Amino acid sequence: MREISAGGVVIRKEDSVWWMAAIELPLAANAVSDPRKRAVRSKTKAVLCLPKGLIDPGEKALDAALREVREETGIIAAPIAKLGDIKYVYVRTWGDGQRVFKLVSFYLLRYESGDIDDIAEEMRVEVGRAKWLLLSDAAQLLAYGGEKQMARRALEYIEAHAGM
Repeated sequence: MREISAGGVVIRKEDSVWWMAAIELPLAANAVSDPRKRAVRSKTKAVLCLPKGLIDPGEKALDAALREVREETGIIAAPIAKLGDIKYVYVRTWGDGQRVFKLVSFYLLRYESGDIDDIAEEMRVEVGRAKWLLLSDAAQLLAYGGEKQMARRALEYIEAHAGM
């Protein structure tokens, strides 16, 4: 099974400081509470990650990244550059328990408008809340290795393009 997704590292400069948009997964999505499972674990600490999601049929990766950012954070962003792809394998913990090869293309995006966390109520199943993080701290705060790498690349891009 293969899944192809796209996501965004949205940056914003405010008072000479760079910020990055991130989402917290809802705590319920991070808990394993099925009594038939051997190991029951409940995460009480929020899991921070980048907005991302599946590319719809006929949709381009960049368009999917912009859409996912809008749906999951409430903000509108403009593309700057492609940061790269991350690849990983996971096993579905729901439904069929199938092994999935996942490819996610990430784009560096600049904030244009909107209020962070102004998202549709039906998105609260996927997103506990969206918030701004200091870009300089993002790699330490994000939960997943590939996403940490994308945050570091965003910071490197900004440092290399000081006139942004």
